[in-house]
Amino acid sequence: MDQLLLNILPVPQKNFENFVAGKNIEIVSTLQAFNNDSESTQLIFLWGCAGSGKSHLINSLTNNNIEKVEDIQNFNHDQNRNLFMLINDIKSQNKKLIITCDRSPDELVGIDEDLHSRLKWGLVLNLSPLTDEDKYQIIKIKSQENGYHIEDKVINYCLRHLRRDLHTLINTFQALDEWSLKSKRAITINLIKDLQRNNII
Repeated sequence: MDQLLLNILPVPQKNFENFVAGKNIEIVSTLQAFNNDSESTQLIFLWGCAGSGKSHLINSLTNNNIEKVEDIQNFNHDQNRNLFMLINDIKSQNKKLIITCDRSPDELVGIDEDLHSRLKWGLVLNLSPLTDEDKYQIIKIKSQENGYHIEDKVINYCLRHLRRDLHTLINTFQALDEWSLKSKRAITINLIKDLQRNNII
């Protein structure tokens, strides 16, 4: 069997309308206000675990006045210094900046006190992890967006038996649709078990 190409499938447009907020409704509202300039803060530090929706939300921001810096937990010393200068520039130029990270400012190691202080200058927003119900709703939405149908029992099986991070789940279902079309088999639990036995998913 061919390998499923989980990482090269097309990615649907990300926006606030197709984001499943779960417990993060207030954060989404704040970001929408930030995007349309009704939120006065110039800096937002958005943090949460992998798969919590940081990339989706930052890509939902369409205001050209907003600078975006992602995944600063991976920054080296020079990048941290550049980020410090960028924050200062944002403040003086009356622009906006959103920063994403997988941990809070207080949990970042290897940054100096000046940058640590700057990161907490605006709003610090913590995304709550997605529940299984949130993931279920997201998978249903994504399947509808991509024009294929998945039975509830198939989704529940995957939530129990496959990798549970959202990015992998979404890509897996998109790849299952590709495989279903190619093999002319419906997306069923038996199909998924066959692919698991052959180490394809």
